[in-house]
Amino acid sequence: MIEAVILDWAGTTVDFGSMAPVEAFRESFAQYGIEVTNEEIRKPMGMLKIDHIRTMLNMPRIYDVFCEVYGRAFEEADVQAIYASFHGHLMQAISAHTKVKPYVLDAVKELRDMGVRIGSTTGYTDEMMTVVVEAAKRQGYAPDFWISPDGVGGSGRPKPYMIFANMQVLGIDHVHKVMKIGDTLSDIAEGKHAGVYTVGVLEGSSLVGVSETEYKELSDEKRCALLETAREAYFAHGADAVIMNFKELPTLVKHLSK
Repeated sequence: MIEAVILDWAGTTVDFGSMAPVEAFRESFAQYGIEVTNEEIRKPMGMLKIDHIRTMLNMPRIYDVFCEVYGRAFEEADVQAIYASFHGHLMQAISAHTKVKPYVLDAVKELRDMGVRIGSTTGYTDEMMTVVVEAAKRQGYAPDFWISPDGVGGSGRPKPYMIFANMQVLGIDHVHKVMKIGDTLSDIAEGKHAGVYTVGVLEGSSLVGVSETEYKELSDEKRCALLETAREAYFAHGADAVIMNFKELPTLVKHLSK
């Protein structure tokens, strides 16, 4: 019996394609003299953002470019400087990327009608989330609880502590009564580390990695290829199920609750 569904934010319930952080990471690295690709940006997506930056700086190509530009290896001061730039760019980008994704409102209502609690986790900080939460609320989406890595001492994904915090607040006494849904491999790792039923969502995900406009303009062949690649990646990293979009979520929860 599933008693709580814990949802990610950007790329899962809001911001189709998780575009706000992509733009901010690209701008912050460029400001530091380093051009990064969408693939490099998206690979660690879902992590606490400063950990995301450390992960990118340790990628072999980016590490080599940094050494070439600065004549030395990166240091923690560089991580902090890029993060400060990222934070500023993201706070500007977030307000333009808070639209609730298709089918989310209807799915959440149906889940609540079934008695399921709605929790959430994120890779954003509390400060970033104040913008997202308020914008989502104006559109009709408000989970019963949300927490950022700030609420667990900075121990964000892939660690499971935000999920456990949700369980405590929502009054759920066993991991087998919880479902986690996200759009990144970090989300999948978070769910598996917590021991909960873990689901990847395809449309609008960071893993597929295109905006809503770009997604609609894709050829059927290209769209199917991107979706299949993402599906395979989710399962390869331990996902228990993969859904196309939130329209499929209530049916999955009902099936698991039989």
